[in-house]
Amino acid sequence: MATLPGLLVDIDGVLTVSWQPLDGATEAFAQLRAAGHPIKLVTNTTSRSRAWIADALRRGGFEVAEDDIVTAPVATAAHVAQQYPDAGVLLLNSGDIRDDLGDLRLVDDEAPDVVVVGGAGPEFDYAALNRAFAHLQRGVPLIAMQRNLFWRTDDGLQLDSGAFVTGLEAAAGVRAEVVGKPAESFFASALRLLGVTAADAVMVGDDVESDVLAAQRAGITGVLVRTGKFLPRTLEEASGTPDAVLDSFADLPAWLGQRA
Repeated sequence: MATLPGLLVDIDGVLTVSWQPLDGATEAFAQLRAAGHPIKLVTNTTSRSRAWIADALRRGGFEVAEDDIVTAPVATAAHVAQQYPDAGVLLLNSGDIRDDLGDLRLVDDEAPDVVVVGGAGPEFDYAALNRAFAHLQRGVPLIAMQRNLFWRTDDGLQLDSGAFVTGLEAAAGVRAEVVGKPAESFFASALRLLGVTAADAVMVGDDVESDVLAAQRAGITGVLVRTGKFLPRTLEEASGTPDAVLDSFADLPAWLGQRA
């Protein structure tokens, strides 16, 4: 690994929880920036635009720009435009991400060409899920921005869209195309933006499967932190072993220093 590896860093649960900085995260981030590490923030967050995320992080003390952030909605827009040009898209998502969807043509009651599922919230009621199910039954492709089962907020663990994606897959007998983490294409895109090879990159996340082990399968060093959605049982039951497990992002500079 290069002396100064490039860093892919999850946001929610690693740097912040409910957009509030975790202890020591801002200081560690500033230290890594000052040392010269290339950094991209990679997130499956589907409720906020990149501009909103960057602004929230800056208010929390992180020196970041919009271009530092790679989101599942941005990757989804690129994927749909490439694979399903001019498609009418039925979007099931909680939050305003329109600015990151480019020229995608969103439709509602019209017959869509593609069903896209983003992040879960109140919008995921029976009527909405049943409408998506009806379109899937007639052969419309299902695209998932991510398939996380849950995430952590100030109120504790909250159900995420992965639970609904799994249900739609089982009911309709289809398999979703996943665009965000843990898709290998997502990590490949992030590496291109970071400007380093997989061998010279480290992924830091709180989700052992979608963040860490998925990155390792792409050839990236995977570091799991015991914050955010981390649960001991998910590590014990994981399909593999992280390259490292740290108490928090605040411990990353010291860990990288030991590897230099």
